[in-house]
Amino acid sequence: MDAVRTMPADPGTAGYGWKVLQPDNGVDVPSGFEAGLTATGALLAAAALLLVAWGRGRWRPSATAAAALPAVLITGYAVVRVVDIALAVRVERERYAYSVDADSAVTSVSLAVLPALALGLTALMLAAALAGRGRRLASVGAALLAVVALPHLDSSIGAVQLPLYAGDRTALFSWHAIAPTLSMPHPVPALTAAVELAGVLLLVVGSISPRPRADAAPTPTAR
Repeated sequence: MDAVRTMPADPGTAGYGWKVLQPDNGVDVPSGFEAGLTATGALLAAAALLLVAWGRGRWRPSATAAAALPAVLITGYAVVRVVDIALAVRVERERYAYSVDADSAVTSVSLAVLPALALGLTALMLAAALAGRGRRLASVGAALLAVVALPHLDSSIGAVQLPLYAGDRTALFSWHAIAPTLSMPHPVPALTAAVELAGVLLLVVGSISPRPRADAAPTPTAR
């Protein structure tokens, strides 16, 4: 559905042709947030619903502690990206008169990272809850969803109108992070989709699998 929605227009239709972009210092502030919500909205809603369903009861301290470190790393990566872009945009503003407005750009980037950050933290909480229930396969699937939040974070930032190469020095999961080849012209989106699909499949299979033995009632022993 997303591929059909983003197909280019028919060349025979009216209005098709070359367009010249004039310098503009305006920034569409909600553009990054909308792009992030489009990419992660379904996964975020599913992870939140599953967290409500599986998050009741006792949480294992070991699983919660294991999820705390990745949560700090994901949050720290989002903060580093926002700060680095803010510094780059302000320097660009001082050099060129037609650069984008720094305050609008920083606001837009800060909003852009929110959907992916929410997905990463929610998926990690879900992974900890599932591990506490003994659903290890589903927990691994939720952890993979937390991993794909990182490339979605960079792609959401990429939807914001920024100066050329602004913030690329800290981008680890952008579309050009891995060199494209003839067999895989867009490696980062392809790998992101593969990991995302694997995470969803593991999450579904692990959630509907038979109840683990650890949660089953003990069998009475004969005397």
